[in-house]
Amino acid sequence: MIAPVNLQAIGDEIAIAWSDGSESFVRHDLLRRASPSASNQGEHDVFGNKYGGDPKSDHAGVRVVGWEWVGNYAIRFDFSDGHGTGLYTFDYLRRLGELPPA
Repeated sequence: MIAPVNLQAIGDEIAIAWSDGSESFVRHDLLRRASPSASNQGEHDVFGNKYGGDPKSDHAGVRVVGWEWVGNYAIRFDFSDGHGTGLYTFDYLRRLGELPPA
């Protein structure tokens, strides 16, 4: 598994150095908008009904204020708007870093 070896907050981005030698740069607002948490994305029951979720899509000005490594598979980011429950798997972070700039 390709894993981050270093994370740095640089300007309005999180810079990620990966174990394969590559780098990713992910904007703070994109990380917040893409949070995989149930409070952000909602939850589905066995019938496919969606409950909850934050429909707000504009997180301009939201900053990453900290992060925590979760085991050997994910990172949990803390944001300036108080959000901090999403677990970003390494694969998910890698995909976010491959998105074209907005």
